[in-house]
Amino acid sequence: MKNEKMKLFDTVAILKDYPERKVITGQVGTIVEILEEGVFEVEFANKNGETISEFALMEDELMLLHYEMEYKK
Repeated sequence: MKNEKMKLFDTVAILKDYPERKVITGQVGTIVEILEEGVFEVEFANKNGETISEFALMEDELMLLHYEMEYKK
């Protein structure tokens, strides 16, 4: 699963604090745009769905989240 590519609308967690953008390590966001290979625009929202912050992040600053285990045949 480590080599799985991130794609549009994937749910991710951020691996670094960005206090100036009101985002902390572990906060969950959604990929809303693919800017280039390995660079994603990620939106972070509160529990009411209101955007807290949206900015570009490198793939190595993100962890892809899964709702359930997907088995490859």
